[in-house]
Amino acid sequence: MNIGGRLLAGPAKGPLRGRVNVPGDKSMSHRAVMLASLADGVTEIHGFLPGEDNLATAQMFVDMGVRIDWLSEDKTSLRVHGVGLHGLKPTTKVLDAGNSGTCVRLMTGVLAGQSFASTVSGDASLCKRPMKRVADPVRRMGASVEGQDGGNLLPLTIRGGRLKAIHHVSEVASAQVKSCVLLAGLYADGETTVSEPRPTRDHTERMLPLFGQPVHVDADGVIHLKPTGRLTAPEAPIHIPADPSSATFFAVAASLVKGSDVMLAQVGTNPLRNGWSRILAGMGGALELRSEGKVGEESVADIHAEYAPLHGLQVNPADVPDAIDEFPALFAAASLADGEFLLSEAEELRVKESDRIAVMARALLAAGADIEEYPDGARITGGRLKGACRVDAEGDHRIAMAMAVAAQCSNAEIVIDNAAAIATSFPDFVPLAQSIGMNVRWDGE
Repeated sequence: MNIGGRLLAGPAKGPLRGRVNVPGDKSMSHRAVMLASLADGVTEIHGFLPGEDNLATAQMFVDMGVRIDWLSEDKTSLRVHGVGLHGLKPTTKVLDAGNSGTCVRLMTGVLAGQSFASTVSGDASLCKRPMKRVADPVRRMGASVEGQDGGNLLPLTIRGGRLKAIHHVSEVASAQVKSCVLLAGLYADGETTVSEPRPTRDHTERMLPLFGQPVHVDADGVIHLKPTGRLTAPEAPIHIPADPSSATFFAVAASLVKGSDVMLAQVGTNPLRNGWSRILAGMGGALELRSEGKVGEESVADIHAEYAPLHGLQVNPADVPDAIDEFPALFAAASLADGEFLLSEAEELRVKESDRIAVMARALLAAGADIEEYPDGARITGGRLKGACRVDAEGDHRIAMAMAVAAQCSNAEIVIDNAAAIATSFPDFVPLAQSIGMNVRWDGE
């Protein structure tokens, strides 16, 4: 996939030091603008991540008649004039999710509850990602979903209708699937329930009550939603914590580069998102939480990360859903750690923005790592990376950033092609990395 953007990275010229204000959480930014648009009243949101993925979600609602006022030039603060659950208007436009799986899968639930038909699509990468996992449950609820490969591939045309509640037993541990069903459940007749094979990030369940919609999770982990018939804009602004997925890149870089000492400000520490920190700590990483608190219903803390000799480990499968977006960075750490890193039961990595197991394996092999792919994971034996190579991020933002981190401890520079997708989730990655001393720059800078 040729999307352009070339990063030149590493090796680091010295210890990494400083305080990083990581941008807002991408997952929560999606959900905040969705629920605010569907609520009665006006919602202010602060800490919004203005990456291409989140802006695509906001634009979908604008296309369907929602007014959004941007309150800051950098688009981190906004005011959403909600139209209510049934106030969206049909559009002749194809709703464009760009590169965002979260956007299209959650919007499938929203669009399933509308009284009109909508067509949603995305970029070439997103059009290859599986959608049957969300199409099937909303069909069971009463919506019509048509698309390529029987509705498994974009573009999808979703015809909403009167929905009925279901009990959905998810075959995959996916917060996107769970959230799609819960959002459709806002429009359903009766109580919608969702069971997961393992608990996944619960931002939807935490945020819905802020808009007046109770969600109950029972002792067995089954999620229950009985619709109240409306969402109401909260009186207080929604504040979004810093994104733990973005923080991971800097925490790993600080762990790898000798003498490093980095503080990551007010990062979300939701226990269903901090698998990365448990894994990194298990590898010997020196991480400390400071100034712990809460933002809305989410826990936050300053995360202090400093250099520590890392070693391999066998990843606990229970940690996989809680670190699913952070494995590219953890692969970089493993390639430079002492000993063997083993990952299994992570087949979901193969259906992300890229096949992250295969793409990271190709990139790390080119850089001199010892890595072997498995169908559901990988084995990595750590050592020194030779660098002096050219790798292809294949349009995946997390691959590009992970290889930039790995390059900090390589023997020579690594050239990373097709890195422009960094704009989808972390447009300020390069300047923030440079601010703590990482050797990374755009070609031509």
